[in-house]
Amino acid sequence: MDPVTLEITIKGHLKEMRARLDHAASIARAAQTCAHTGNIEKGVEIALDIEQLIYEVNTLLNAASLVNRISKT
Repeated sequence: MDPVTLEITIKGHLKEMRARLDHAASIARAAQTCAHTGNIEKGVEIALDIEQLIYEVNTLLNAASLVNRISKT
């Protein structure tokens, strides 16, 4: 992979990771607010929406790491 494509690819992965983590953080804040106001069950229900985002972030991180390692061989 040429250096320009490598840079664009990794930057894109990192940007998508950031977007998903920001979204996950906002969900976590909403869940915490529910729990703080006494609605623990709703807080947990909301927090479970983070699971898919975390999975996607982990996949993006693995992809960026793999592309980076392959480029060094």
